[in-house]
Amino acid sequence: MWNETVSRRCFLNRQALGIGSVALAWLLQQEKLQAKPKNVPMQPPTFDLELKPTHHPPKAKAMISLFQHGGPSHMDLTDPKPELTKYDGTEYNGEVGYSFVNEASKKLMGTRWKFAKHGQCGTELSELLPETAEIVDDICLIRSMHTGANGHEVSIRYFHGGIPGVTGRAHLASWLLYGLGSETQELPAYMVLTDPGGHPVDGTNNWSSGFMPALYQGTVLRPKEPRILNLDSPPHLQGMPQRQNLDFLQRLNRNHAQRFPGASDLEARIASYELAARMQTAAREALDISKETKATHELYGINDDATREYGTRCLIARRLVERGVRFVQLFLNGQPWDNHSHLGTALPSICRKTDKPSAALVKDLKQRGMLDEVLVHWGGEIGRLPVTQNQGAPEKDGRDHNGQGFSMWLAGGGIKPGMTFGATDEFGHRAVENKVTPNDYQATLLHQFGLDWNELVFHHNGRQELLTAGRPARVVDEILS
Repeated sequence: MWNETVSRRCFLNRQALGIGSVALAWLLQQEKLQAKPKNVPMQPPTFDLELKPTHHPPKAKAMISLFQHGGPSHMDLTDPKPELTKYDGTEYNGEVGYSFVNEASKKLMGTRWKFAKHGQCGTELSELLPETAEIVDDICLIRSMHTGANGHEVSIRYFHGGIPGVTGRAHLASWLLYGLGSETQELPAYMVLTDPGGHPVDGTNNWSSGFMPALYQGTVLRPKEPRILNLDSPPHLQGMPQRQNLDFLQRLNRNHAQRFPGASDLEARIASYELAARMQTAAREALDISKETKATHELYGINDDATREYGTRCLIARRLVERGVRFVQLFLNGQPWDNHSHLGTALPSICRKTDKPSAALVKDLKQRGMLDEVLVHWGGEIGRLPVTQNQGAPEKDGRDHNGQGFSMWLAGGGIKPGMTFGATDEFGHRAVENKVTPNDYQATLLHQFGLDWNELVFHHNGRQELLTAGRPARVVDEILS
């Protein structure tokens, strides 16, 4: 109600933020003086998986990430350190950041396994990776990865989402789908193959689309048969009845979407219903490895109990990218590379499971002429320390976390083969030459897919988001062919 005792001056004073700002905005608009941030869309955005133009010609069209949760011990696998072995059992003079202080020591622990040179490139690898040794001329081994943090989740989120430890960020695969669209309309463009033993550390955060629409999140295949439930309709609904039901459902959904524009979960659900119908034939064929040759089964180790499960998933990954899937990521149960104890038995065990199938994937892609356009990644979120994590007896000893320097490898997709890049110090503790961060890794991946990491922008809550989150990053040109 209007108060007659309020003066004109009092009224204007109280309402200045309302009337004054409206008037100012009107005047600025009249004079065309309103500022507009770069790249801000003038119309409400639309999200889909239609193919989109790249910023420059791409080298890669698809990617398979073999993510090794837990932190593979680089000084025992990929990064030989003669000085570490020489001073085994002596006191380390450098500073160490421990995750488990109550079991910490500064006693250096040299590797228990032999290293040898392999291939024409002469890359040295541990005897625990005999199959990877056969593909050294096809991979680029980066020995200078660095997250600067020792924790699992903090580094996993850094690799996948661009900022250490922060949830709610979009996975790098979601960025690829957002920037490029999908090569297939019959299968999900981003597929996740989990371990029968359970989800990896950090669970579903590993394939979340974060602040992006749910359309861009990973589609998880069941780790056991049937890998997709309810792929077949009940007999009485097959054929025309199913088509009529789907058409009716689509009309209802579209009408609802028009009433509530911008509801990304609803739009993703509509797209998933439409995709599900197309998948009934395509997915069944893509996931059926029974028609692969005996030689292919042997290549992936599917006839061996130790490698059957991981080999099957690696083979499915190849079949998926062969059929237009943009990004496939394989995960392991928990974090089997997290060898705080019993390193002598735990490390050989996980190597036996993963080494042969991982190498087989690269061999198979190469012999099919696909490696040029499919980028393969192998690596974890951190490495291990050069000192002993003491468990009370030598056979129980292990290694603690180390995000200061560790290894991973890339193959295909325009990556230079048969080379090593970067280096850690003489004990394998810290990256000291050509340090590569997860942001550098992300910028390089986008570049190989034809995308400029500084130009691929997603608008969220008034902010222009980048995969690298505005953090220092560079394309690692030295490893590009």
